[in-house]
Amino acid sequence: MERRSFLKNTAAAAGIGALAAPALAQGTVNWRMASSFPKTLDAIYGPAEQFIKRISQLTGGRFVIRQYAAGEVVPGLQVMDAVQAGTVEIGHTPAYYYFGKDPTFAFDCAVPFGLTSRQQTAWMEAGGGRELLREFYKGYGIINFMGGNTGTQMGGWYRKEIKTVADMKGLKMRVAGFAGRVMERMGVVPQQIPAADVYGALEKGSIDAAEWVGPYDDEKLGLAKVAPHYYYPGWWEAGPQLSFYVGIAAWEKLPKEFQAALEVAAYECHVAMQAEYDAKNPAALGRLIKNGAKLHAFSKEIMDAAYKESTAVMEEESAKNPKFRKIYDPWRKFRNDQNQWASVAEATMQTYLIAATRR
Repeated sequence: MERRSFLKNTAAAAGIGALAAPALAQGTVNWRMASSFPKTLDAIYGPAEQFIKRISQLTGGRFVIRQYAAGEVVPGLQVMDAVQAGTVEIGHTPAYYYFGKDPTFAFDCAVPFGLTSRQQTAWMEAGGGRELLREFYKGYGIINFMGGNTGTQMGGWYRKEIKTVADMKGLKMRVAGFAGRVMERMGVVPQQIPAADVYGALEKGSIDAAEWVGPYDDEKLGLAKVAPHYYYPGWWEAGPQLSFYVGIAAWEKLPKEFQAALEVAAYECHVAMQAEYDAKNPAALGRLIKNGAKLHAFSKEIMDAAYKESTAVMEEESAKNPKFRKIYDPWRKFRNDQNQWASVAEATMQTYLIAATRR
């Protein structure tokens, strides 16, 4: 009797599944995604391609996203605008590109002397960052997801050595956002120049320096030929995070399982990008040095001045921008706590290993 009852119930459940499956199969969703990057930057563009493939796998091919490189639908700096307008349903972009709209966006990417890649992920996942930023993004009709990280970036390429703050006076540099505002206070003249034009501008002397990402991407630009002095660290980008921007209206129309697939794929993309940069940067740096790049650390004088001016800029913005202050106050406490903790075990171990492996 129990066996007959079990078989009857199982058959009924199978019948329900047979009815439900076709209903799910009918619903195919087609989205367009605008990227802020060209296809040639494979380490930063490529993970989003894997994101798309993973979503297709998780949904049995029923959630299809087509990716467009920078300039194919909109320029790289207008991805957020395209998502807001509904021109595309999703975008892949760094939030600090929209610094001009509101400096608060930078917390979803990087601010001077901010969080490292691991700390940024910790803040987003477990430190309250996601909730704070989701509330901020509501005003723009967007829901955000972590979409990768390059790790701490380099400090850029310079035509001549810069040893003191005085050496930076009048320096024309391709740099923008918070970094540009801080640099300006140190005497630098910030310039907005697309990546494709940086080499020519340095070669002609229109600019004296330019920052980009790090060894693997920088190598492609060939900047060592015209600005051989390669500085580190990029104190304005300790752990710059990329984001997937999804229009809230488009998100709310998705079936729950498609929403879950997007969240899973975004997280996998986030992890994969950092891993790729970590794996490829060492060899790229070696090649750059072999081919003429001259590696320098920023002097303590420059780092101290940059930290002082960065703090002043952040405090000034906090005093006049309530949205910025709402995130800045808890973010600053999280950063300070994280750095105290890192000094105990993480930094001690890393410092020892660096010294040990150089013997």
